[in-house]
Amino acid sequence: MPKKYEGLSGTELAISESQERMAVVVKAGDVDKFVSLAAEENLAATPVAVVTDDRRMKMSFKGSFIVDISRDFLDTNGVKQVTDAEICDNVTRYFDHPTMSTFRDVLGKLSSLNVCSKKGLSEIFDSTIGAKSLYMPFGGKYQLTPVIAMAAKIQGGETDNASVSAYGYSPELMTTSPFTGAIYSIVTSVAKVVAAGGDFDEIRLTFQEFFMRLGSNPRRWGVPLSALLGALYAQMGLGLGAIGGKDSMSGTFEHIDVPPTLISFALAPVLASKLITNVVEKENETLYFLPMRKDSAKIPDFDYLKKLYRTLHAEIKSKNVTFATVVENGGIAATVIKSCLGNGFGFTFDGDSDCLLSEHYGDLIVSAKNPQAFKGLVCIPLGQTTKRDFVLDDQVVTLEEAVAAFTGTLESVFPTTAPAEGSAVLADYTKGTKITSSLHLAKPRVFIPVFPGTNCELDTARRFSLAGAETEVLVVKNRSASDIEESVQAIVKAIRRANIIAFPGGFSGGDEPDGSGKFIATTFRNPYIAEAVMELLKHRDGLALGICNGFQALVKLGLVPYGEVRALASDAPTLTYNNITRHVSTMVNVRVASNLSPWLSACKVGEVYSVPVSHGEGKFVAPASALEALAANGQIATQYVDLAGNPTMESPFNPNGSMMAIEGITSPDGRVFGKMGHAERIGENLYRNFKGSFDMKLFESGVGYFK
Repeated sequence: MPKKYEGLSGTELAISESQERMAVVVKAGDVDKFVSLAAEENLAATPVAVVTDDRRMKMSFKGSFIVDISRDFLDTNGVKQVTDAEICDNVTRYFDHPTMSTFRDVLGKLSSLNVCSKKGLSEIFDSTIGAKSLYMPFGGKYQLTPVIAMAAKIQGGETDNASVSAYGYSPELMTTSPFTGAIYSIVTSVAKVVAAGGDFDEIRLTFQEFFMRLGSNPRRWGVPLSALLGALYAQMGLGLGAIGGKDSMSGTFEHIDVPPTLISFALAPVLASKLITNVVEKENETLYFLPMRKDSAKIPDFDYLKKLYRTLHAEIKSKNVTFATVVENGGIAATVIKSCLGNGFGFTFDGDSDCLLSEHYGDLIVSAKNPQAFKGLVCIPLGQTTKRDFVLDDQVVTLEEAVAAFTGTLESVFPTTAPAEGSAVLADYTKGTKITSSLHLAKPRVFIPVFPGTNCELDTARRFSLAGAETEVLVVKNRSASDIEESVQAIVKAIRRANIIAFPGGFSGGDEPDGSGKFIATTFRNPYIAEAVMELLKHRDGLALGICNGFQALVKLGLVPYGEVRALASDAPTLTYNNITRHVSTMVNVRVASNLSPWLSACKVGEVYSVPVSHGEGKFVAPASALEALAANGQIATQYVDLAGNPTMESPFNPNGSMMAIEGITSPDGRVFGKMGHAERIGENLYRNFKGSFDMKLFESGVGYFK
């Protein structure tokens, strides 16, 4: 068995876990074939065990058997353990009691840890990889409304088939009553899926549980027992089953315990085109409160809930309901405000103040063209959306105050903005003329090299295929010297067959050594490969494209901005770490600044497009003289812009602090184009909670160059 380091004992090897390994079972005659196929993907595959019919599990270590156990013993699952558990669950007073004395106290709710924005934390993770994301983590043009559900298309071609999932968990409620808290974890996760457009009857569940170290204390054992009984009670009441999950009973450090935690995840198949969002889109729209029915112990009436969920799903399908959200920690007022922040709207509340200022975890809020559709269900008008600010009776919370409260708590820990030096001006260039290749091809061939760490090759190949090109994806192997030599030869042959080279995004070589893109650049500096690249660009009218990690590689090779593979001077333009000193995954707006490049032949100078970004080193830097030359030559292809369409250095519109707000540049003739934004991550119904123009026709323009 391969190991990271020597010195592990047989016991350590036998019980060790590794998230970097997968185990598969193949027929004995297929072992060599499987190992060979893995090698083609630059993966190590090692036979480590053989299935036998002697009903014994044996392990050997250094030539000796150290484990020899019968299958009959394994089937007993070991020793059965028994302990006492004492449930000390109190009927919760979490609901229906105002937790705010005045409306302005909602600012405290918005800034509390269980309610406030986690945008700076969320952006560390790539939210658009795979070009299947139906929601951004934060919606609206200001990207401030946290999404209530995750939804993604099913992998495989252009499809409307998708899945939606959502979680439910209130630490305050679980701490007050694990039994009741577990019920509302499930109810809330289900409500979110239904509010997104999922069918209640298609939902299934899975749980994650975390509790304090239990020891031998019956009362501590009673906490997870109470929570699991509550979860079972909710499953029986809703008729929805749970499968799988993960649990831990060791959440104690010295005298500090984790809060009782049972997180419910609800999942359902959906059609992407039928999903709705929780972002307020317009003024003068009435929102309605759809509370669940509860008994005196605050346990939901599950029959009523099922009717409510089925009715809501039908009204979403009929397009009577176009907005829905679920009340979470903070109550109705905080939930409505969060839905308004994304597009900068306000709200005038007309409802009962005690209700608005109380916790209603798991209840629904919707817009409805015809609220009579909810006849037989409780449907309470909450008020109307307004142009700005939030009002209840004679109390006002300004939009600016709400944004500051919601975003300020964690800004010093997980910042969302960073200062930037310099200024940005329009770099418009309109002197370019349309150029085409001397070759006229029905299906130009695109070569896409895949390095260890590359993760956007499938998205890139898909867009080129849809644009009418033929793609060749080559996995670069580096597990041995012979692998490297073989890869060099394969790359050279692929370039000679190609009309376009496309470097996809990712984190080649884990962004090592010493910076992103260097692994790709080092490989392509091989004299045989470099010669093939220049022959394609200079003598066969070829094109090259680099997106994100590919852009970084083009810069380090010199292909942009110089148009050739060359050694770089110390002051050459380069890409470096984002000003915010972390990875950024968000949506940005970019403005087309030049008509020089054939890659942008379908665009007009001045047009603004929305594009996902996901990178840690996207800051373009260059001496002032180089920036001036790029602008004068029309090589500044695209610039980051603010909501008014103006190039800006301001974060988060310019997510990395790029000089001159540069998002993409070209070679002097425009045939090599590098850009940070993932133009390949587009598709029908993606990013439904963010409005924008996404398709620059980049790939169609590259293919059209050869028509």
